Amino acid sequence: MSARIAKLVPYRLSICGLHELDGFCEDGVSHVVSILDTGHGTVEVFERFGPHHREDFRFDDVVEELPGRLLPSEDEVARLLRFGERLAADGADHVLVHCFMGVSRSTAAAAILLAQHNPGREPDVFEALNDIRPRNWPNRAMIGHADRLLGREGALFRAMVDQHRSITRRYPDMAELIRSVGRGHEVPTD
Repeated sequence: MSARIAKLVPYRLSICGLHELDGFCEDGVSHVVSILDTGHGTVEVFERFGPHHREDFRFDDVVEELPGRLLPSEDEVARLLRFGERLAADGADHVLVHCFMGVSRSTAAAAILLAQHNPGREPDVFEALNDIRPRNWPNRAMIGHADRLLGREGALFRAMVDQHRSITRRYPDMAELIRSVGRGHEVPTD
């Protein structure tokens, strides 16, 4: 675990995509945040994990209302925050957050968990996120809900926009990926 992450949370935090879950079967994962599209079925790989507590979420990787797609709701982010509250009480050792690609919803969820008990350290949250998953693009709808629920008055959202700007400079192909899935309005132009 990087020193930046250790200053924010007392547990190991990992992020991955669905195709990478097999790599964590023997990794001592104690808690899982599983985020997949609404139409996705059961994830059988978890049967090969050791004992763990898992919170399953089903919403689509969208940031605005679209026909046939389920936008991440404030209620779902509130549920994620309740899960985050329980991590210390549960003695969490290794928390794994995954979504389909390990780029947007999972990185937003991890950032929210990192930010939860660290008000005023929003830029540090995204620096730590880079240590865990360098190629990230946190879902802005989820971060917006968390910003309001945590009372950050825009600080978490602004830090995410700065993160998107930084990722655009470091990984131009990420910006192209985001544009290709219809979310080009999220890519900073400066």
